[in-house]
Amino acid sequence: MIIPVIAYFVIFHYVPMYGIQIAFKDFIASKGITGSTWVGLKHFTRFFDSYFFWRLMKNTIGIGLYELLLGFPIPIILALMINEVRLKFFKKTVQTVTYAPHFLSTVVLVGMIIIFLSPDNGMINQLIRAFGGNEISFMTEPKWFKTVYVFSGIWQQMGWSSIIYLAALAGIDPQLHESATVDGANRLQRIWHVNIPGILPTIIILLILNTGSIVSVGFEKVFLMQNDLNLEASDVISTYVYRSGILGAQFSFAAAVGLFSTVINFILLITVNSLAKRVGQSSLW
Repeated sequence: MIIPVIAYFVIFHYVPMYGIQIAFKDFIASKGITGSTWVGLKHFTRFFDSYFFWRLMKNTIGIGLYELLLGFPIPIILALMINEVRLKFFKKTVQTVTYAPHFLSTVVLVGMIIIFLSPDNGMINQLIRAFGGNEISFMTEPKWFKTVYVFSGIWQQMGWSSIIYLAALAGIDPQLHESATVDGANRLQRIWHVNIPGILPTIIILLILNTGSIVSVGFEKVFLMQNDLNLEASDVISTYVYRSGILGAQFSFAAAVGLFSTVINFILLITVNSLAKRVGQSSLW
């Protein structure tokens, strides 16, 4: 039964690694990968020396850290809150409402964001005007891009991301809660001393995985929210690779930029995993 899964990863993830070598070549389609000339680190040097390098790194890492700092703990808090609900109907309703946004496509989500944040008749700006404020052009002012991107992502993913924590909470021995209750612990104390330690290994593993993808800010949503006015804050490595590689047909250069971001993610993954292992917590290996 595991053969199809192994075949998928081999065919679509490992075999394409053969093409990574074009990052070190001047790739010409008519000559193919093997026939193209080796140029070593030429494309990497060009990227490091380019005007866009620091802007891309600042935006990519900034969005990744912002998303990690705010987006990572919220599903944990939501799972702890849902776990404490005893009324089954209300619990299922909350779960359904928070899970539902996950199934929206990125195009639909960005369309909703544009409608809700419209300066003319968007719901958010109408509320701002109702309280005496001035409308804000959320989608064109660079300073708002990261906040809109991160908070819309939290709204969409927090319910779905909380599922794994709810599963971990369901595996905690009820006798621990009974013992804590007998010892006089209230609900908050039981959450702090029983529930959180019980799901801590899961938290550490997911934190390691999330940290290892800080530089891999998703392309689709950023690209759909991006425009000429907010490009200063929205231009990230993935959109730059698209512009230079697909639109500009600079395949070797784009491959070098993409490989650079992958190596950074790999280093972060190794580092965070080693730190977690040293402090005696769970680790990936």
